[in-house]
Amino acid sequence: MASSPPTGGKAAIRKIPRKRVRLLYEHRISLYSLFVALPGIVVSGILVWFQPWSTESKLALLFAELFIWWMLALALHGQTVRPLQTLANVVAALREEDYSFRARGAIVDDALGELSLEVNALADLLADQRIRAIEATALLRRVVEEIDAPLFAFDPERVLRLVNPAGEKLLQQAAIRLLGRTADEIGLADCLSAANEALVALPANSLSNSPSARWLARQSKFREKGVPHTLVVLSDISRALREEERNAWRRLIRVLGHELNNSLAPIKSIAGSLGSRLAETELNPEHRRDFERGLAIIEDRTGSLNRFLQAYRQLAQMPPPSIRKVALLPIIERVAFLETRLKIEIAQGPDIMLIVDADQIEQMLINLIRNAVEAALEPVFDNNLSSASLIGTEDRKPQVILNWMAENQNVVLTIEDNGPGLLNPSNAFVPFYTTKPAGSGIGLALSRQIAEAHGGSIALSNLNGKRGCQVRLILPCV
Repeated sequence: MASSPPTGGKAAIRKIPRKRVRLLYEHRISLYSLFVALPGIVVSGILVWFQPWSTESKLALLFAELFIWWMLALALHGQTVRPLQTLANVVAALREEDYSFRARGAIVDDALGELSLEVNALADLLADQRIRAIEATALLRRVVEEIDAPLFAFDPERVLRLVNPAGEKLLQQAAIRLLGRTADEIGLADCLSAANEALVALPANSLSNSPSARWLARQSKFREKGVPHTLVVLSDISRALREEERNAWRRLIRVLGHELNNSLAPIKSIAGSLGSRLAETELNPEHRRDFERGLAIIEDRTGSLNRFLQAYRQLAQMPPPSIRKVALLPIIERVAFLETRLKIEIAQGPDIMLIVDADQIEQMLINLIRNAVEAALEPVFDNNLSSASLIGTEDRKPQVILNWMAENQNVVLTIEDNGPGLLNPSNAFVPFYTTKPAGSGIGLALSRQIAEAHGGSIALSNLNGKRGCQVRLILPCV
């Protein structure tokens, strides 16, 4: 039984819209060209048909008219469609960023020619803008590559999308291994989460992970293809802070030196005068010995304090380097020859030329090697035993090894000893700080000042897995 349509309301009948069939532009041109000549062909055919000619002649003439009509329609179709197809190809090439195509027939006072002129002008403009964009991008990449500060760009997912050579050097990994990894994986999560221009800590596997390193992170936002990115630029402010500290020490030393010199000179002079007059004075022998011993102590400590002060003045009045081109190996051999307490083992390294102040570099190496030799000759206490026992030089052969290698545009020179190591590496370069009974506390500070004056750096660290200390000196080479 057939079901009846629902009652109680009008049945909703949805009409399916018919898609309007539209002829292609080429077909319309052909059709219109035929229609334009159709009245003339009809009139011409009627006139020809009523002429007193043979039927064969009439049909031949009508066929010739139809053929010419068809050829003219094709010519009109070609003249109308072909320029538009050419312009379409030019625009398509522009869309594909190919600016080598140009439209022909670009003449003035012609509708189609003016359109061709405008399309060609647009192509020239886009080509010029493309060249400028390529040049600007190349310049930007060059600037990013040459900038000394480590630079990183992260997308909204905290994935690294850009890193410059300074960033690769800092993280000690190539860009191909860093790109596509998250900030957490490469150890730079603190740089993204920290506030702008805040001090951040670097990962343990970075190049500058010494306790004295201070890094300032600057953040900024930019968009690439509409997607927001975060640009992080790291600045090593350790050297600037050390320079401020050094200037503060210099001012302090100048003030203290001036005041102490004003007091030490009279004290030493008075002690000397009293000592000379003491010989002419009659005193009890026991009292004489006490006076002589007291005056001798005053004079001796005054002289020691004056020498101590002059050593600090050397740190405060360090002259700028007088650089020239010198070879590294002769400097190392001279410094090693000056040390007579222990034979320095020199590992064979490449022939490297430096542009430095040879005298200052030599003095710096003398200080570093002297510290290494004194550490190697120092007795070592072994705390791993049940009771701390002393390991003397008869059980441990003192050793100092000096080697160097080329790394990028720098020379890396290392000095290793097998001494007890550093108890507090963070204080090693602090002026006046020393663990030696007769030390002045300026040797390492002066060495770092010399290294940084030449555009280099110096770092101290304990050796991994064994006793001893390593000095890592980096200097720019030719």
